[in-house]
Amino acid sequence: MESPSHTPVRRAAVIFIFVTVLIDILAFGIIIPVLPHLIEKMTGGTVSNAAWWVGIFGTVFAIVQFICSPIQGALSDRFGRRPVVLLSNLGLGLDFIFMAVAPSLWLLFVGRVVSGMTAASFTTANAYIADVTPPEKRAAAFGMLGGAFGIGFIIGPALGGFLGGIDLRLPFWVAAGLALTNFLYGFFILPESLPPEKRAARFEPHTAHPLGAMKLLRRNPQVFGLSVVMFTFYLAHYVLQTVFVLYADYRYGWGPQQVGYVLALVGACDGTVQAFLTGRLVARFGERRVMVAGLVFGAAAFATMGLASSGWAFLVGIPLMSLWGLAGPPIQSIMTRHVAPDEQGRLQGGVTSLGSFAGIFGPYLFAQIFAFWIDPARTFHVAGMPFLVAAALVAVGAVVAIRATRGEPEPAMAPENVS
Repeated sequence: MESPSHTPVRRAAVIFIFVTVLIDILAFGIIIPVLPHLIEKMTGGTVSNAAWWVGIFGTVFAIVQFICSPIQGALSDRFGRRPVVLLSNLGLGLDFIFMAVAPSLWLLFVGRVVSGMTAASFTTANAYIADVTPPEKRAAAFGMLGGAFGIGFIIGPALGGFLGGIDLRLPFWVAAGLALTNFLYGFFILPESLPPEKRAARFEPHTAHPLGAMKLLRRNPQVFGLSVVMFTFYLAHYVLQTVFVLYADYRYGWGPQQVGYVLALVGACDGTVQAFLTGRLVARFGERRVMVAGLVFGAAAFATMGLASSGWAFLVGIPLMSLWGLAGPPIQSIMTRHVAPDEQGRLQGGVTSLGSFAGIFGPYLFAQIFAFWIDPARTFHVAGMPFLVAAALVAVGAVVAIRATRGEPEPAMAPENVS
């Protein structure tokens, strides 16, 4: 049982990192609605040409994150979490200013590459949580960070759309202000979570890259199995980012307004589950049961969305999808128990790289599946096939998760919960 005197310190640290992640998500979310339109303006106003460049921007961003996330994690293992978070926020703030004034498409592209390099706070935040939270409370704490993502993606895009209606570059200035405010917040308030005696003895470049991170993930059977689950988790999620807007228009006739409402509902449901249900359910049923249940809900959600013949039927899948989010925090919590304190950064960098790797080809995969199954030349159309493929991916992940965690002991629960 942890000392009562340590509980307020730990809780305060979790709140600090929650605020840090929330502000970063807001900064990223604000530019989501305007970046494609700014690219369109810079490419001469042609939608098809702009769409090609938007795809390039997204793919390159994912590649850069795939390469840099393990480096950021290893640096935080060696020098501590705080300096990495601070440099990330400072770099993001300056980069958003650079993009706000970028006069050409290529300079905007350079700015987006730098964003991928400096977006370290998400990786380091998870390592920070592993540092300051005892094993039995990590799932709840990871759930709080998931809640920050949900809140940020509700408010950020809505605010960005409003600001973009005034001026396409205004959201970049506001994002810069948020990131730099986050830097000041962390500089004056955020404590270090990894004491010197628990840090890595040296920075090892041969492990601070994606292949080195994969070696760490493969070293332990449970971590490797759950890494596969996380990859299927990330890959399936790209069906929403890639084809949801086109699918909703093609099948249900939803325009931008309806899509915006649905995305806000998704964010609200997901944030509620992550922030308020994860910790309570894990405390009552254990990490493994909650993880498996979340994956089953996820498979059911995607299957419902893919088979829904009406918009109202599609909406039934949204609460199921929010329950899919229950799986992520327990997976991360179990993984953290199988690596040393001075490897938590590299672990989280490796997990982030999995998501970035999925982002390199996931959008192309689901776009091609959707295009193939709605091709007018085909006599048999299945518009929901991308969602059915995503359901199959999550179902496979559930089977792997069950096998990988067979015999996994549940940590003893302390009296109080993260809230």
